[in-house]
Amino acid sequence: MSRPSPPTIITGVCPHDCPDTCAWQVTVDPASGRAIRIQGHPDHPVTQGRLCGKVDRYLERAYHPDRLTTPLKRVGPKGAGRFQPISWDQAVREISQRLGEIVAAFGPEAVMPYSYAGTMGALQGEGMASRFFNRLGATRLARTICSEAGFEGFQYVTGRVMGPAPEDFAHAELILIWGNNTLTSNQHLWPFIQQARQRGAPVIVIDPARTRTARAADEWIPIRPGTDGALALAMMHVIITEDLVDHDYVRAYATGFEALRERVGEFSPAWAQGITGIPAGRIVTLAREYAAARPAAVRINYGLQRHAAGGMAVRNIATLPALVGHWRYRGGGVLLSSSGAFHLDKTVLKRPDLLGHRQPRTLNMIRLGDALSLDPVRRARAHYAPRPIDRKPAPENAGPPVKALIIYNSNPAAVAPDQPAVHAGLAREDLLTIVLEHFQTDTADYADYLLPATTQLEHWDILKPYGHLYLALNRPAIAPLGESLPNSEIFRRLARGLGFRDDAFEQDDVSILREFIEAQTHPSMASVTWERLLEEGFVRLSLPEPFLPFAHGFPTPDGKCQLYSQRMADDGYDPLPAWTPPRSLAQAHPRTLTLISPPAHNFLNTTFANMARFRRREGEPLVWVHPDDARARGIDDGAPVILENDVGRVQLTARVTEDVMPGVLLAPTIWWAKLSPDGRNVNWLTPQAETDMGGSPIFYDVRVTLRRAGTALKMEFGRG
Repeated sequence: MSRPSPPTIITGVCPHDCPDTCAWQVTVDPASGRAIRIQGHPDHPVTQGRLCGKVDRYLERAYHPDRLTTPLKRVGPKGAGRFQPISWDQAVREISQRLGEIVAAFGPEAVMPYSYAGTMGALQGEGMASRFFNRLGATRLARTICSEAGFEGFQYVTGRVMGPAPEDFAHAELILIWGNNTLTSNQHLWPFIQQARQRGAPVIVIDPARTRTARAADEWIPIRPGTDGALALAMMHVIITEDLVDHDYVRAYATGFEALRERVGEFSPAWAQGITGIPAGRIVTLAREYAAARPAAVRINYGLQRHAAGGMAVRNIATLPALVGHWRYRGGGVLLSSSGAFHLDKTVLKRPDLLGHRQPRTLNMIRLGDALSLDPVRRARAHYAPRPIDRKPAPENAGPPVKALIIYNSNPAAVAPDQPAVHAGLAREDLLTIVLEHFQTDTADYADYLLPATTQLEHWDILKPYGHLYLALNRPAIAPLGESLPNSEIFRRLARGLGFRDDAFEQDDVSILREFIEAQTHPSMASVTWERLLEEGFVRLSLPEPFLPFAHGFPTPDGKCQLYSQRMADDGYDPLPAWTPPRSLAQAHPRTLTLISPPAHNFLNTTFANMARFRRREGEPLVWVHPDDARARGIDDGAPVILENDVGRVQLTARVTEDVMPGVLLAPTIWWAKLSPDGRNVNWLTPQAETDMGGSPIFYDVRVTLRRAGTALKMEFGRG
């Protein structure tokens, strides 16, 4: 009798929107072909064999009984979520026919993609999809919902968005975790922070809330939402007026110091105290501690740029390390993202040549409610205009109404701002909506055709992290469940259904990914070969160790840090660090509070929010309320409460706690709307307003009223 074959171990990588991009190993039973275990890859230098509590249960998600495994066609009213199974042939035939009719009647711009980071994979994200939409000539999507404001602000200072490697945080003498809940959203950085701590480095968290990370740190400095830029200006004031500047570094590698010196004279710690809520004395000592460290490592994240002046806030913070020369040292500087370290040429992947000479309009994804409107005035507002010098078109030039919406890697009926407008648009009977998904999400309920996509266990891909320097290959560990297909194959079939015969739609996934890697020519990619990825699973960029991205200059026009930025001036911005209040301060009213909505610990955006295990861990949709604000409104801990503004309203459960600043409400997100008490989540309160840079959303800059459920309160708000 022959012995059974031993289990097979397949190396892959987590696809989700997290900086850690964990390498994993999946154990597969060869007899059944079923994955029986998932664990972190023990050899990855950053993630070191650990997965987060969510991805550690990824097999439960992949084999969940609610997984979509066959194409579905709507049979009830939009939003009701009633479908019947159909074959792939029927789905492709009917979708292709309807898309063809729409293009013939309204032009290709009447077709709009909508996607974000449901997978961060190069191919299953925007690889084959880009080929399809380029060939079609569809409307382009500005993918702004997460980080664009911060990226723009950072790039104006340094030229590229990159910072110290996470491993090098262990060498810092001071660590500032500024607007980042590391233990929830970047947990593999924490061991390196702990190493620095063991060597004597204090860890200080600057955040409106006492998060898990703030509780684990040496100090929590509460700050009012949207005022981080003011704190950075006051720290510059102290550094310059007390002559804590690294003059050698500034002379060699910075431009505009004298103009900055004059500018920050007006931004004293006393001025900042009234704005940030941080005592002036603590601002002074913080600036001194920061300047004295050799070096300080600062970890910022996207929350602090999700307000009306978010780009300038990041610009201000990114200016700090050059003043004190921290970029010279291992672990020194500011880390927003490591993305800029990856010089990836995506031409062969996305095939922009398929677009030809066409120049389709670009619509901003955070204005989906406006984009789906039949009113040309609102459609004009949806056009992407990220800088002051950019202009949105007149209504008569807004382009055709969106008649077909193809949604993949996103759940806009839960995540997009102004949910009332989004749901109204999705409910249009004349809108053809095609959704590629794993589960029947809030968005899927509005689909005309619901197409089952594979998970990361079931397809090939390449992942570029934004929290470290290791490019990773994902191999499929199991066969696709049921009739599910990779996004790449779904778009191939739609392309063929529309009659596209280009070679771009004939390549298989492995050929595409191999060609993508072999096309790279930047020196930093010299170590990354297809053969090494196949053999090792992940490969570090060809960068020095330690990686000191700006120790000897910057990728800017003059090779220096832009304390004064002529490019900002050319784009219509103040060229120096400046202060603009967030909407929540500019539009403050004694009876309203500022709402912020950071990630829930047990969800990843809306991913995992449908799984009972994680909903039990999270409890219920909550809003944190400071005792002073609760007392003034007669609200007890655990009471149902109503949050409301001119966008909408939502019911949540009050958690009365001193872990949030007075005047601030915190609602952990993102719950599926249909799994929430009143069928709404906090994005029923978020307006379609844009940040100062990049056209990003203002999720953390929302004014609301708060009252006990069952009581009345009338307020008037100004929409923005």
